Amino acid sequence: MARPTAPGTRRATSSPLPALAFLAFGVTAAVLYIAVDTPLVNALAFAVAGIGGTAAVVAGPRWHGAQPRFAWRLLAIACVLFLTGALGRPWAVEQDGWPALAADAATVPGYLFMLLGLAGLLRTRGRLPSHAVIDGLIVFIGAALCSVLLLAVPAGSIADRPALVSALAALYPIFDVILVLLLVSLAFTTAARRPSYLLLVASMGSLLIGDVLYAIIGVFGQLTGSRLLDLPFLLGFLLIGAAALHPSVVDLGRAARLPVQAWSWQRLLLIGPALAVPFLLTVFVSGRSMADRVVLGVGGAAMVVLMMLRAVSAVQGYAAAQRRYEHRATHDPLTGLPNRLMLAAEVRRLLTVRAPQPTWIWVFFLDLDGFKLVNDSWGHHAGDQLIAEVAGRLRAALPPAATVARVGGDEFVVVHLGSRPEAIGLADQIIDCVNEPLQIRQVEAVITASVGLAGTQLGPLPDGVGPPVTADALLRDADTAMYQAKADGRGRWVMFDASMHERVRERVDIEQALRTALNQDDLRLAYQPIVDLESGSLIGAEALLRWNHPERGAVSPAVFIPIAEDTGLIAPIGRWVLDHSLRQLSQWRSDGTVSADFWISVNVSPRQLRDPGLARALDDALTRYDVPAAAVVLEITESVMIDPTSVIGQVLSDLRQRGIRIVVDDFGTGFSALGYLRSHPVTGVKVDRAFVAGLGTSAKDEEIVRAVVAMSSALHLTVVAEGVETPLQQGVLAVLGVVFGQGELWGEPVEPAVFVQRWAMGRQLPAESAQVRGGNS
Repeated sequence: MARPTAPGTRRATSSPLPALAFLAFGVTAAVLYIAVDTPLVNALAFAVAGIGGTAAVVAGPRWHGAQPRFAWRLLAIACVLFLTGALGRPWAVEQDGWPALAADAATVPGYLFMLLGLAGLLRTRGRLPSHAVIDGLIVFIGAALCSVLLLAVPAGSIADRPALVSALAALYPIFDVILVLLLVSLAFTTAARRPSYLLLVASMGSLLIGDVLYAIIGVFGQLTGSRLLDLPFLLGFLLIGAAALHPSVVDLGRAARLPVQAWSWQRLLLIGPALAVPFLLTVFVSGRSMADRVVLGVGGAAMVVLMMLRAVSAVQGYAAAQRRYEHRATHDPLTGLPNRLMLAAEVRRLLTVRAPQPTWIWVFFLDLDGFKLVNDSWGHHAGDQLIAEVAGRLRAALPPAATVARVGGDEFVVVHLGSRPEAIGLADQIIDCVNEPLQIRQVEAVITASVGLAGTQLGPLPDGVGPPVTADALLRDADTAMYQAKADGRGRWVMFDASMHERVRERVDIEQALRTALNQDDLRLAYQPIVDLESGSLIGAEALLRWNHPERGAVSPAVFIPIAEDTGLIAPIGRWVLDHSLRQLSQWRSDGTVSADFWISVNVSPRQLRDPGLARALDDALTRYDVPAAAVVLEITESVMIDPTSVIGQVLSDLRQRGIRIVVDDFGTGFSALGYLRSHPVTGVKVDRAFVAGLGTSAKDEEIVRAVVAMSSALHLTVVAEGVETPLQQGVLAVLGVVFGQGELWGEPVEPAVFVQRWAMGRQLPAESAQVRGGNS
């Protein structure tokens, strides 16, 4: 026997054809049952349908892996008992005494097993929602009143037959009422109404119709009637067999409950008639016994109580939904902290408080430094983990009276009442709690926070005098101070002062002008030579971005590059630099300005390296300008190497496979580690100018450079020293084994035309570069 497959695996038996074939077989048996009026043919047709349906109930759920398995086993036992009772009833009704009850001895336990099986399917829904229970009870009471008063009581009151026979005749309508309750509960708690569900409900409905027909003739004292009265039971076997064979049988055992439902027209088709039952039955029982009228009255009262409970449940459900909606509207879903909307309302409330003595309201606006690197390198799940961790730390570390809110992706705001010294202490506390290392993917990461403070004094104000500042202004000032903290070096706090507004305005102006310069192609590239330290010959150049503002003049890259990174402009600017530098290299190669082994070095930002399409874009540019990949060197920062499994690692690998060289810029100032160099396809390093500056005067810097050279030699990496300014530095570098150098000793970055004048092949080297060269180890 085949076993159930794992979720999501499609079986060979997932086709509905077996269920359809079984239905076609059943229709043939039903037609034969109706068309041929002979006891033998009728019995054979009924037996074939019953045996086939029972076999399908046994095999179908097991084959498809439907759960719960015990529920289908109970239904299979019920089918066997029903079939036994139905086939034995013609013989039993002809007997006297106990043999006359043989068919009932099989059928009554069949009902018990059937009801237990349906209850087992309901059990998978877990705890039934109150609205479904109440609606089901309303329909149940209505059906019970009809069944008891119109069918069970009359059938049980017939006096000219054995009391046990009458009691059994009255029992079947009770079973039917319980069946109605289970079917209604199944309908009210099933969201996925697939074919198996519909076939099962149809099967139980067919059984219910057959029982009602027998109950009606039972009121008149008859135990058997036309053979067509058994047709609903034959159809019931066929329908439950098809339900078991259809692949959607697995959905019957899955918890897929409906949400709280309004009284739609489908539901009213069941509830409406049930509510009308007490009024309609009043006509029929008015002349009956007091017991009948009491039953009707109790049932009607119970339905009224259930209606009231349903109304209360609906109101409570609406109120709970409203509370959830309000909470979602005012709280961050990831951290559960108040969001920007709720925070602004809280600040406005605090600004209107009439404090008994002068006090200050402080707003701390903090932004996580390096969050984008974690989010882009390890993925959004790691970013969410970091945000949740920081939120938990802030809640645990700050005073209970402080309000902590999340107002953006990696931005939090803390609001606190206190003195100025208390605010300063709280700012230090915020930075310290964020700075604690945390584990992300088994790697220990340290995240810092830049915090901006803004405050205003509260106090006993005269009537009619409003607060000195608004909530929006206070939040804006704290945000401004936070940006100043980032500009001052990050991982620190800054208190707002009025002069910051001008700096923010200047920052916005620079951003707008930078966008305009990019769109109008007003940016420029300057080229600084890279030389062989031993021969002094030109071997490459670094392309450096320059911007000459029409009003401000030359704007330093140290000013506009951070703004480009924060605003997302760095990506299009990076593409512009790559395109223009390769075009310039192509021109120099074609006119003989540089040799064939000359390379161009270009800085690429971490944002560019997170673009999987970077390698393909470089392919297009290399083809367009007819430049070999080996003539291109991309300079990356050490920070992009902290996760070898990131998208960046794949992009670097794609670039290296194309022959493009990759150099780590400013090596030794950040995440320098031998493991990072080994795990990335790096071809070289650039020794940071901070270490070059001390050569000849600082033994410590000399040892650092010596260690970098030794490590690079072991890994077969090239070494370029940047920031070389003096012949002494050049000589020390040559002795230490550094092969290439770059710096003002050979010239500052210059425009392409000036670069050609100074460095075209065959020209003399600049006078300042003619030095006595040291040996090369």
